[in-house]
Amino acid sequence: MASLRRVPKSPNYIACFTGADGKRYQRSTGVKVTGKVEARRQAQKVADEFEDIARRKRNAQQVQRVFKDLYHEITDTDLPNATVKNFGDRWLKQKKAEVKPSTFIFYEGAYRRFIEFLNKQAEAALFEITREDILRWREDQAEKVGPSTVNHRLKFTRMLFAAAKREGLIADNPAEDVPVLKRDAKSTRRPFTMDEVKAILKMADAEWRSMILFGLYTGQRLGDIAQMTWEQIDKDACEIRLQTGKTERFQKIPIPPPLLKHIESLPKPAHGQIPLHERAEEIVSIQGKVGSLSIQFHKIMSDAGIVPKKTHRKSEEESEKTSKRAVAKVSFHSLRHTTTSLLKNAGVSPAIAEEFVGHDSAEMNRIYTHIEFESMKNAAKLLPDVC
Repeated sequence: MASLRRVPKSPNYIACFTGADGKRYQRSTGVKVTGKVEARRQAQKVADEFEDIARRKRNAQQVQRVFKDLYHEITDTDLPNATVKNFGDRWLKQKKAEVKPSTFIFYEGAYRRFIEFLNKQAEAALFEITREDILRWREDQAEKVGPSTVNHRLKFTRMLFAAAKREGLIADNPAEDVPVLKRDAKSTRRPFTMDEVKAILKMADAEWRSMILFGLYTGQRLGDIAQMTWEQIDKDACEIRLQTGKTERFQKIPIPPPLLKHIESLPKPAHGQIPLHERAEEIVSIQGKVGSLSIQFHKIMSDAGIVPKKTHRKSEEESEKTSKRAVAKVSFHSLRHTTTSLLKNAGVSPAIAEEFVGHDSAEMNRIYTHIEFESMKNAAKLLPDVC
């Protein structure tokens, strides 16, 4: 028999009932706890109807029709759309205005895959999705992509159902206790040799040559370099100021002499808001990510004989069928490792080298070590000239 319970953070009675599969389910009744007998009677009526629906395994439209009428009868308000797909569509639309374009693209992709996996279940009521369903989703994704990607998509489902829980549409988050997968050992991208850097520069066009030099002499990520504008460069103070896209950390980087020479060779902009690398900035602005730029850089590396040429480009669906994809030992990110290696090899302390490139662990170094900007300027002068 269906029963009621109270949850500390929920103002409503929670229905506990058994489905046709013998499993116990919980769902908010939408009836507020007032202490009155009538309120409890109404909540019990909802709970009994939940159990009846669950045991008879009615289809999703019947479930919604019955509960919609019952909800309106008790609360005198219309029931919000509570199927997985209806709620998910609404949640995704709301997120578009709240997060960065790149984050939204990830949400959109993860949501599409989740709905495709659920198939007909996507039209079921939110409370019908169980922990076992989320486990099956995790295992399905594990057959297609690596552990890190699986875990990111799993965290997305937690966010989705957490939002439904906050709205009182479900009592418990079915994804909350599903553990993430153990990650593979991190692939170590190696730094480039100076000969490789020179070979890459030789194969690059003017814009890519500029981005490679900025990558080498600042240690910054591809997305940050692609979106860098002229107003972030102070030639008089000989420094670059930016906020990193990944960590949102504000960074001040001294401009090494070879990079300053390159900057002074570039055409002067009409105003400071013009991007340094206009084609790259346009790609990132439209796509919200650097995937296309990474592909272009791979071609430059292959033309330079550093990596094998790609024989064909797989579609997204074909790529996902590969359970474990090899990560390239070198990429644009390797320039970041190259900068760090060059600084350390020149005798610069690890703390200053990590602060220079904005390494994640440098935030902790800041707590214990006061690094003078003058020390970073001196370190910048030690970087070799490859221009």
